[in-house]
Amino acid sequence: MTIALDTMGGDNAPSMVLDGAATASRQHPNVRFLLFGDEAALAGMLAEHPRLSKNAEIRHAPEVVAPDDKPSHALRRLTKSSMRLAIDSVHTGESQGVVSAGNTGALMAISKVILKTQEGIDRPAMISYFPTIRGESSMVDLGANIECDANNLVQFAIMGAAFARSVMGIERPTVGLLNVGSEDLKGHEEVRAANQILKKSIFDFDYHGFVEGNNIGEGLVDVFVTDGFTGNAVLKTTEGTARMVKAYLIAAFKRSWASRLGYMLAKPALDAFAAKLDPRQYDGAMFLGLNGVVVKSHGSTDAEGFANAVGVAIDMVMGEFNERIHANLELVGDQSLPEDAAPQSALS
Repeated sequence: MTIALDTMGGDNAPSMVLDGAATASRQHPNVRFLLFGDEAALAGMLAEHPRLSKNAEIRHAPEVVAPDDKPSHALRRLTKSSMRLAIDSVHTGESQGVVSAGNTGALMAISKVILKTQEGIDRPAMISYFPTIRGESSMVDLGANIECDANNLVQFAIMGAAFARSVMGIERPTVGLLNVGSEDLKGHEEVRAANQILKKSIFDFDYHGFVEGNNIGEGLVDVFVTDGFTGNAVLKTTEGTARMVKAYLIAAFKRSWASRLGYMLAKPALDAFAAKLDPRQYDGAMFLGLNGVVVKSHGSTDAEGFANAVGVAIDMVMGEFNERIHANLELVGDQSLPEDAAPQSALS
């Protein structure tokens, strides 16, 4: 297996990317890496990682997609960027997946144009996973599609289930549709229509029905499906809440000598708690629905987080991710909505 890396993307690139690739190389010794970026800068850094050097090849890219570059500019003007050439390698079959910590909008735009969407998928979507009371759950879409119809939501459910199998190792995932209530009459028209399609179709995953916001932390289902506006708001709110809880804990333990003593006694439990919520363990938002594996690592991540994102890309390739999506799309292809549902929401 060969994974392409955009070494110039991210706040601390390219050193962070090389360090992360070195960690990933130790964890996955049979994987080969193509390193796209400034050859002069990469050569010296690669020499510091003997193990990685044996399984990696540098490909010079004279251009870089900046964090503030517009997606259209990156797509049309920066055709020799490290991001573009890495994605091109997936398109040509030279690599099976690409990982970048660079500009999210540019990565999505270039990937969609170069790799194109899978047959039967209208729009790519973003997914990631996070800790819950039950273990781990995932959510799709996280911001790629602000407005979605019933078709999109059904496709998100299918792609999310395939992700849960390939990356999270869940053989028969449960999928829920995020809504403002659990009753069939709740929610807007598109959500109700998607619910009816999912309820009447037979997949290789279990459809739970509607789920609510308070079910997310509980981990009621393995995959939460929603539109990109809601998913992105949930993601940012969750991240902000985690930082708030951390700040409150630090302030509470600094309040007095007694509380500091309590901290020393509770430190092992607190360290385990912090490790569970460490965002580096869940680094890597995946672009679903493309003819190729594309993983977006967080721009401010470190080597450990980037290595985890690379691991996600490897899992997606090994789990025959796209093949599973195609099989479920065929199962829903001949489904139709009840007569009282909006015709524009029906799958053809």
